[in-house]
Amino acid sequence: MSKSVAKAPRYDSYRSASPAASRAKSRNKGKDTAAELLLRQALWAIGVRYRLHVAGLPGKPDIVLPRQKIAVFIDGDFWHGRNWQALESKLRHRANPDYWVAKIKYNITRDLEQTKALKDQGWTVLRLWETEVKKDPGAAAEKVLAALDSSVVT
Repeated sequence: MSKSVAKAPRYDSYRSASPAASRAKSRNKGKDTAAELLLRQALWAIGVRYRLHVAGLPGKPDIVLPRQKIAVFIDGDFWHGRNWQALESKLRHRANPDYWVAKIKYNITRDLEQTKALKDQGWTVLRLWETEVKKDPGAAAEKVLAALDSSVVT
């Protein structure tokens, strides 16, 4: 069994920066996000069939092509630490900086561990950023298609 990362920081000792911030964070979805729905539509349109959020796999990938062993994650820019150095700097000047820096660092480490675990099991792992998928779902679908093409054994 692989070594696990430290537990995610807890909210117990933190207060919300404002009621509006609390409402916004509570509405973040873990499944069926806008980016995920756009990619699923693009894949379906080109004939790619898939499964969703397979619980038995590390990280419960957003989209799974089980026969080809391809796992696709659509990572939220904030929650998964896109452009981490710039984001960390910004977080250090906001409410609850210790919590948020630890939380995002934990998420980054967890993502790396989940990717490694899947690869160790023979899976191809694609991690796509939500803003890239939203900007061009077709290009994101092409990345999945390219992974499918490379998984075909001749």
